[in-house]
Amino acid sequence: MSQTPASPLFDPLFQTRVADTWVDYNGHMNDAEYARVFSLAVEALMARIGLDVAGRAEHGYTLYTLETHLCYRQQAHRGEALAVELTLLDHDAKRLHVFFTLRNAAGDPLATSEQMLMGIDIASGRPGPFPEPVAAAVATLPAAGETWPSAAGRKIGIRRG
Repeated sequence: MSQTPASPLFDPLFQTRVADTWVDYNGHMNDAEYARVFSLAVEALMARIGLDVAGRAEHGYTLYTLETHLCYRQQAHRGEALAVELTLLDHDAKRLHVFFTLRNAAGDPLATSEQMLMGIDIASGRPGPFPEPVAAAVATLPAAGETWPSAAGRKIGIRRG
């Protein structure tokens, strides 16, 4: 993935550009590719908290995605610079409730992805508490505190009357 300059508006977790192969028949990034970008952002999050390839091997630990809610706000186009920022909504000993915002180079929000991630002990394949160095790194993530992003916690449905 090519890197893009960071926007002065936020500290990006992950940066890339819209690849030619991500553009669909409508001339903008295909909906599935937004999910790809957010998946790559989860990998960047894992690296930030010490669960890159070496960390996963050292700790015998990884993250699985349990649930995701993706909202599309604006179109992204071929070659456009993209950056993803992270907000930690909540966490406990083995779960992360995160909120990603995908932005263009101007800082405009293009999409959001709210996710629940579960820490997994690789040997057992079962949930387990974060290893201490990972838990310490989680504590340093940018947290929402009392004020969540307005798109967090939304439910899907047709609003009536």
